[in-house]
Amino acid sequence: MNDPTDSCRIGSSFPRPEAPDKLRGQARYTDDLPGNGVLHGATVRSTCARGTIRGIQFSPTIDWSQFVIVDARDVPGKNRLQLLTDDQPVLAATRINHPAEPVLLLAHPDRETLRHAVRQVRVLVDEEPPVEDLRAAMTGSERIHGHDNLLKSYTILKGDPDSVWEGAALVVEGEYETGAQEQLYIEPQAIQAEPMIGGGVVIKGSLQCPYYVHKGLLPILDLPADRVRVIQFTTGGAFGGKEEYPSLLAAHAALLALKAGQPVRMVYERDEDMLATTKRHPSLTRIRTAIDDAGKLLALEIDFNLDGGAYVTLSPVVLSRGAIHAAGPYACPHVRVTARAWATNRPPMGAFRGFGAPQSIFALERQLDRVAAAAGLDPVEFRRMNLLTRGASMATGQQMTQDPGWSALLDHALEKSNYHDVHRRALAHNRESLDTRRGVGLSTFMHGAGFTGSGEVTLASVVEVAALAEGLIEVRTSCVEMGQGAIAVFTQIAAESAGLPASCIRIARPDTAHVPDSGPTVASRTAMVVGELVRRAVCDLCELLKAHGWTPGQSPDLFAEACRQATLSGPLRTRSQYQAPPGIHWDDATYRGDAYAAWAWAVYVAETETDLATLESRVTRFTAVQEVGRVINPILAQGQIEGGVTQAIGWALMEEVAWRDGAMANNRLSGYIVPTAADTPEIGVHFLEHPFSHGPGGAKGIGELPMDGPAPAICAALDMALGTRITAIPALPERLLHELSLREASDE
Repeated sequence: MNDPTDSCRIGSSFPRPEAPDKLRGQARYTDDLPGNGVLHGATVRSTCARGTIRGIQFSPTIDWSQFVIVDARDVPGKNRLQLLTDDQPVLAATRINHPAEPVLLLAHPDRETLRHAVRQVRVLVDEEPPVEDLRAAMTGSERIHGHDNLLKSYTILKGDPDSVWEGAALVVEGEYETGAQEQLYIEPQAIQAEPMIGGGVVIKGSLQCPYYVHKGLLPILDLPADRVRVIQFTTGGAFGGKEEYPSLLAAHAALLALKAGQPVRMVYERDEDMLATTKRHPSLTRIRTAIDDAGKLLALEIDFNLDGGAYVTLSPVVLSRGAIHAAGPYACPHVRVTARAWATNRPPMGAFRGFGAPQSIFALERQLDRVAAAAGLDPVEFRRMNLLTRGASMATGQQMTQDPGWSALLDHALEKSNYHDVHRRALAHNRESLDTRRGVGLSTFMHGAGFTGSGEVTLASVVEVAALAEGLIEVRTSCVEMGQGAIAVFTQIAAESAGLPASCIRIARPDTAHVPDSGPTVASRTAMVVGELVRRAVCDLCELLKAHGWTPGQSPDLFAEACRQATLSGPLRTRSQYQAPPGIHWDDATYRGDAYAAWAWAVYVAETETDLATLESRVTRFTAVQEVGRVINPILAQGQIEGGVTQAIGWALMEEVAWRDGAMANNRLSGYIVPTAADTPEIGVHFLEHPFSHGPGGAKGIGELPMDGPAPAICAALDMALGTRITAIPALPERLLHELSLREASDE
């Protein structure tokens, strides 16, 4: 007879418990909540990038007495959104700093009437010259907020790079750019606010971080913690775009609801969502590299810059992760990373899968391809000789106490992709074909799991589990299911820890009135960090249940009887709180030490084909080899890699945010092109497992890793095919034409 716990053990492809309702269309999203007595809310925004508000003009054709109207004067507390700083107004009162700045809120029972009314309000602004892009911000010719445009900076220093340049065998310099990227989650931003009886507000919505919203609302609404409740509803995708932004939307909905005295729902249309919400930070990176006669890295000097938009939001932590990843998985004795985030008069940039690492890794990998070419070295073997090994140290000084296993990863990727044969066949094709060019490229990279440095210690995340009288273990955590499989993974961890079938495990809905603060659902931390807290809390609960005659592995019936007995005298629950693994040390002042408790390592290979008539390029085959510790759920892990690779293909080849006067000009799906199934190649996903001793079952983080490596591998393949030197993405046909023109000019 089969053991009922086998199907949900760690390492099995346990089905996602919430999937059937989603497949049948029965899952309730925020806009599916009952609509009786609910008003619809909307935002009136600025249309210029920068200036001083001199008035608001309401059309006399509208009966405004039918509407709930909120402006900055209606904010009962502090008119500032609290994230890392509080520089962003909830509603602009005097100044405009980007072209989608919220100024006024309206609510009405009818959506169509509301939409029409929004168009009948004009924000009158005395306009000023904006800081339009990153290069303009760095020159400082115009200032934002009346001070320097610099939002945040970090410096990472290892050794003495300045002592190396003169004596190096080869020094290569390069400059690299990446564009903004829209998260394009399927479900737009959506929040419903409901007044509490006796004062206060309940927030229900599509979000990643319930406690971020809870913390942000308290000073705005001037309410005590117990009068603000935040409940995460079914969330149709996020990718980081629902990390910080829902705090602003929740504040807007709450202000309307409290003034109206009835529930208010705010759901963005797609064009507004794309216009106003955060994007991936555009970047500009300059790198200088020195190597010796054998091709060993001697020094890296990296100047890494991000466009943060009009307000700080999460730019410092995005910049931090980008800076720490900027020197890559390479053993280099002398490194200087100077990282800066700059303010522009664009809507604020924010969290997006990869969190700064895709930008800095793209620049480094492109630079190393250039260095290898200049030195006459094979790019694969050049990487092999410089990758980290046991005993080597990273740019922050973090020591490799164990071998990362790069040799096995490289060999596996070369074998699974048939790299050398593909390379030979592409060269042969390019000699003979008049219509297309083919190429193959490779990248080697890593991604740190969890919050950077002391971040996890500062968060001090907590998970609670409870034995319920009906014979269930309820797992209570604020980490959310947003399509990545958190419910399935937590179920597997809890079930295996207790030796019970999945039917005995319940994952509680994230609700700040019911679950503790387990930290945000970001940073590749859910399975590794919070999953380990789940494991420990369940194990502690099992110890308590031994006093009631049950031990892990016994039947569900005996477990149910033990739960009934244990809860007769009151709730039975246990909590676990994060503790850093031993030997992990980080210095925030010097930015040195162990940046992450665990790293995931990867080698990606991309094959491309370019049409010579149109210069349209496509990825024809992709091979992703990674080491992410123990794989908890193979199907979900494979899906994470496939989804991340596809998202990165879009960033590399087609997703261009077109800016006009500080605003996204192509904020519709007719103008912003993303990969479809037809654009997605065969993706071979392969895992090498080296369990991490402080993750549940040996797991490490996985969600952000596949966003980091595809773009440089794709551009390396295009360079091989076309003889170009691609330094900026997306690599649209127009950019390839420019690169080919530069090549032809240099050949003359």
